[in-house]
Amino acid sequence: MIFKDIWLDIKAVQERDPAARNALEVFLLYQGVHALIWHRFAHWFYKHRMFFVARLISQIARFFTLIEIHPGAQLGRGILIDHGCGVVIGETTVVGDNCTIYQGVTLGGVGTKKDKRHPTLGNNVMVGAGAKILGAFEVGDNCSIAANAVLLKPLEDNVTAVGIPARPIKKDGITIPKEKKSLTLEEYETMKQRMEQMEKEIEFLKGALRDARMDARTTPAGAEAAAAAPDRDNASAAPADDASAAPADDASAAPAGDNASTAPAGHEPG
Repeated sequence: MIFKDIWLDIKAVQERDPAARNALEVFLLYQGVHALIWHRFAHWFYKHRMFFVARLISQIARFFTLIEIHPGAQLGRGILIDHGCGVVIGETTVVGDNCTIYQGVTLGGVGTKKDKRHPTLGNNVMVGAGAKILGAFEVGDNCSIAANAVLLKPLEDNVTAVGIPARPIKKDGITIPKEKKSLTLEEYETMKQRMEQMEKEIEFLKGALRDARMDARTTPAGAEAAAAAPDRDNASAAPADDASAAPADDASAAPAGDNASTAPAGHEPG
């Protein structure tokens, strides 16, 4: 049974990793396969309640592969751990058949209870690099978890989830529209209080500006500035009046000069 599972793991790498050339290369050189081989034996000892031996084997595997799989974890057939460095799989984790797990993935638990505290993955699940699945819930068949996502809730079958925390964006290959977020009662009350505070501050600033203007008018310096304002207005308007009057004078004088100059010399009107 163990050797059949190991062979299926090797075949999974050949089928799903385009860099794999042949079964011998995969068996000898792929650390993900090595980690799974160690785990298959460690899990056998764990099921037979030889916990120390099981744990010892898992620690040796961790040292050589940089992949930590608790001997109590239940892994299906045809598992591909690609690259593998930094993968952590907890004690009560269950992984279905033909799943793909990339580097840096954590299938972790929450809480300190001894019972089920790690996730259960269905068949044909893909977990992207750096993704975290935390908690005792189920992830349906044919799901995809994007790289660096943090999944904290169950997923139905055929769902793609992304983000922190992860949310479904596709179901059966069809994009799921974003839900419009509505304000909670607490958020509404907070916004209302802030608006009331802003209105009070605006009224205070208006009053302060009004008082400042009144003080400017009542002080001697302010009174002098107010008295000087009309003089400045008259002085600025005077050049404009002279300029507007000058063309009129020139225009009225021009025809007389022209007639005098054009009249024939010594000619008297008859």
